[in-house]
Amino acid sequence: MSAGMNLIVTILIGLAAGAMVELLLPGHKTSELVLAMLLGIAGALLARMAGYWLEWYGSDEPGEFVLSVLGAIFVLLLYGAVFRKRPT
Repeated sequence: MSAGMNLIVTILIGLAAGAMVELLLPGHKTSELVLAMLLGIAGALLARMAGYWLEWYGSDEPGEFVLSVLGAIFVLLLYGAVFRKRPT
C-alpha cells in the first residue's frame, strides 16, 4: 500500500473508533459524536507517527494499524476520564 493509502486507512480507523465509542454510550448528541470522531482521528494519527519516530515498525507493516487503533482508544479514554460528566 502507498503512504497516502495508509494515511487514509489510519484516518478511517480513528473515525470508526470515535463513532463506535460515542454511539455505544447512552445519551449521545451530534456535537459529541463529531468530537469523538475527531479525537479518534487525532489519536490514531499521533500513535502512527509516534510508532514511526520510535522505530517500532516500518512502512506497510500491520503494527502501524494496530497502534492506530490503540492510540484512538487511548485518546478517547483519556478525554472521557478528564471531561466525564459527574453526577452532582
